Amino acid sequence: MAAKKLLMIVGDFGEDYEIMVPFQALQMVGHTVHAVCPGKKDGDSVKTAIHDFEGDQTYSEKPGHNFTLNATFEEINPEDYDGLVLSGGRAPEYLRREEGVIEMITHFVEADKPIAALCHGLQLLSAADAVRGKTLTAYPACGPEMEAAGADYRDVAATEVVVDGNLVTSPAWPGHPKWLAAFLEVLGTKISH
Repeated sequence: MAAKKLLMIVGDFGEDYEIMVPFQALQMVGHTVHAVCPGKKDGDSVKTAIHDFEGDQTYSEKPGHNFTLNATFEEINPEDYDGLVLSGGRAPEYLRREEGVIEMITHFVEADKPIAALCHGLQLLSAADAVRGKTLTAYPACGPEMEAAGADYRDVAATEVVVDGNLVTSPAWPGHPKWLAAFLEVLGTKISH
């Protein structure tokens, strides 16, 4: 397996697990992962939030870790990357309005490169008009937005994954095992036992 170069677009109050876990797990298997945020540079950090399901009508939110970026958004050329990772939390709702984010995402979509997105990360793909005609999942509260944007939205358990070509999606961080495994398969990564 040739190691891949992957890009993560993150922001303040992105979901802690959904940033930390894929960032570390994808590196663990040998891939290079660059995490960037508009307006921030290599060495800066974003604040994350921990979202949990505690019996309320929606998730609760608590302070997470500070996550250190390892690349500078303004210096990124998406052509240099083999795949894209979009995590959830609150960051996607404002990242989709940041200059350059949609253009970056559009490169991955138009080049048909592998994209792993989960939870509210699908809001970034919706804003890039990249979900029309795609079978996918997202955090359930984003389902109506996905349908309005022309996606074939699937309401699946939080532990599940939906794959449509090079697009790998899951509703939330409980889906990490299947979501990451499916993304590695799409990337062509082979894990030997």
